[in-house]
Amino acid sequence: MTSRNLRLRRLRRATSALSARKRGAPHPKVVALGGGMGLSASLAALRRITGDLTAVVTVADDGGSSGRLREELGVLPPGDLRKALAALCGDDDWGQTWAQVIQHRFQSKGDLHEHAVGNLLIVALWEQLGDHVQALDLVGKLLGAHGRVLPMSAVPLELQALVRGHDPARPDEVDTVRGQATVALTPGEVQSVHLVPNDPPAVPEAVEAVLDADWVVLGPGSWFSSVIPHLLVPELLDALVVTKARKVLSLNLAPQPGETDGFSPQRHLEVLGRHAPKLALDVVLADEAAVPDRESLADAAKRLGAAVELAPVASPDGVPIHDPELLAAAYDRIFRMHGRIGPWR
Repeated sequence: MTSRNLRLRRLRRATSALSARKRGAPHPKVVALGGGMGLSASLAALRRITGDLTAVVTVADDGGSSGRLREELGVLPPGDLRKALAALCGDDDWGQTWAQVIQHRFQSKGDLHEHAVGNLLIVALWEQLGDHVQALDLVGKLLGAHGRVLPMSAVPLELQALVRGHDPARPDEVDTVRGQATVALTPGEVQSVHLVPNDPPAVPEAVEAVLDADWVVLGPGSWFSSVIPHLLVPELLDALVVTKARKVLSLNLAPQPGETDGFSPQRHLEVLGRHAPKLALDVVLADEAAVPDRESLADAAKRLGAAVELAPVASPDGVPIHDPELLAAAYDRIFRMHGRIGPWR
């Protein structure tokens, strides 16, 4: 057995003890920010180590089922909220059944084609209750979710990006690309992103959760379309700057085609710092196999006030996705090494 495989086995054994520790000790209050599959990976890990977990989710999606519901009904895009709720479902039969139900997509030749059951459920409750937060809390209760899901803003947002070389025939020109789905797959080099409206109100419960947290986790996820948008909501950014919570940034395992082609791990940090120069971090978490230049990453993290923690967090089968148990073990170690020791609050 190789040394890496032995370490992975030890980490998995350590993770199996987290549930017992979770039941028997006070929990850190953790807020996770992001969207899409990156946030889902964090939530699937974090629910294993704390019972006090809140997800704050971007609401700029304009593609697929979410985009259609947003255009037809004028609602927040529910897709990333649904994915977060599914990630918070437990590993028992109830949790896994409901996770599969809300993720189920209809296949038809009619208007229901590719709509997700969870999207329709969330939007129906929004219309019935007239309250985004109350409706999401009710869905979470139905699913038995191990945490709370909140939108970062209560108004639908449009993501816009300045992209150099979007048109291959004009490689040096900068164009504005509109819409999260388009930005996520844009050719060219994304220079910066902004939201429309440019000063959207944050959901008060999201701000309160950040201010009251022990730890805030940002990332992994699509850098320009899921991670950075949280820093473009003024009230949410202000809360992230002034909160006494420690902050960990979880890096992606590989550059994302379109958004971050050719980006090194340290460049991800540089881009984030340009969008939120007042934001300081405490820890940058990266997979040890995804960092070819550890010294450059450490320098970039230091400029944000952070230390670098390297850990095996990728799926052992080579697919560039996070393994929830390994990621849980990494978060647990970071919380204990860099946070309070013993009882939380």
